[in-house]
Amino acid sequence: MFEFKPPEAKGAVKILKGGLLIDGNGGKPVKDPVIVLEGRRIKQVGVKGKVKIPAKAEIIDCGTATLMPGLMDVHLHTMMFNCLTFHNYRVAQWEITPELQQMYGLFHAQLCFDMGFTTLRDLGLNSGRGLLTAHLCAIRDSINAGVIEGPRMLIGGFTTITGSHLDLIQPRAAQRYGFQTADGPWELRKLARTNLLAGCDVVKTCATGGGGTDKEEPDIRNMTQEEINAIVDEAHAFHKVAAVHCFTPNGQRMALEAGADTIEHMVFHEEETIDMIAEAGTWMTPTLLHRTDHAIETRKDQGTSQFVLNKMKALQPYCFETFQKMHKAGVNIALGTDMGFDPEMGTNAREMEIYVKLGMTNMDAILTATRNAARAIKMERELGTLEAGKLADIIAVKGDPSKDIRVFQNKKNIQIVMKEGRVYADRRPGHDKNVVSVTPKDWKKIDYL
Repeated sequence: MFEFKPPEAKGAVKILKGGLLIDGNGGKPVKDPVIVLEGRRIKQVGVKGKVKIPAKAEIIDCGTATLMPGLMDVHLHTMMFNCLTFHNYRVAQWEITPELQQMYGLFHAQLCFDMGFTTLRDLGLNSGRGLLTAHLCAIRDSINAGVIEGPRMLIGGFTTITGSHLDLIQPRAAQRYGFQTADGPWELRKLARTNLLAGCDVVKTCATGGGGTDKEEPDIRNMTQEEINAIVDEAHAFHKVAAVHCFTPNGQRMALEAGADTIEHMVFHEEETIDMIAEAGTWMTPTLLHRTDHAIETRKDQGTSQFVLNKMKALQPYCFETFQKMHKAGVNIALGTDMGFDPEMGTNAREMEIYVKLGMTNMDAILTATRNAARAIKMERELGTLEAGKLADIIAVKGDPSKDIRVFQNKKNIQIVMKEGRVYADRRPGHDKNVVSVTPKDWKKIDYL
């Protein structure tokens, strides 16, 4: 595939030192790492005493901290209607302008960035004002242009049928605005093209029902095979990725037949379908943080209906069992949280702790957020591991995550957040640089009711 890349300026040389190195390839941590950076990229990865340090290089000494690739969440929704920033999601859904919601989308992305998540794949949203694909793309573009600070963002555009799970994020009685859904392969192709014209990186569609909406069963078919084939084909025609929401084995098989790049969520399973997914090598995002008791309580506090709360609780054991069986079968897993309504932006790393509790090693859980995530989003040539030639997305973490996966959950432990060679957060002793200067619950929660 042809890909044009303009030449890059080499840039200044920096030296990053630490106590341990987790390079993202799955091996044991290495002591006394030294990483040479040149401009946006990694020039050399080595150890103390074996790396020549240029005389005029800037040295960033992280002491005993662990140096590792920036973390990634490949399924979340930064512009969803509530994430600690509104009194309840109905206020946000009906009384907040898309422009203000866009500002909160940026804020939510920055909360994740401050906690070491240097890449986010936001899988889109619709609203009472239509699809918000263009608003999300504007956040991404503003960050890329250097106008504002934030993580690298890949944006998804909802491309699904009338009455689908993703349509029912809005109440059934809500008046639909604009071209939000489509029916039949050619109309869905046009909706995909409309999202691509708005600038999306990922075409997000929906094969089955889901768990977080009213009056809808998870096993409802949301699309015919011909329709899903058309959507995935359209994404691939424009060299983009297709992500398919699936709750059931039937939906998973439809996604596989269509050639989906990622299958979103782990809920129900059949042994035969698990084997098919593993053999195909298709990437799956578990989104288990969204299934926890804490997430359910968070939704309850936001005013979610009892019907939805009951459904979320009923789905919970199936999700955990499916994860365990898929992991054991060798299914490719990349970290995704589905954060939006719940639980809280910036707590993405708790997803890894759930994986460990369900049987993953700490290192395998780390790989879901680094190398595996990069492969899932087809950016492994640039991201996911610390190797010469790759972009310098690096975090320095106090402690050893390979021994305690929970170290990522304390902001003070995330001592350095670097994206493309630039330090955006520095909480080493004697430093106090943050992406976001406020702490959770310090900001005013909007309540217009």
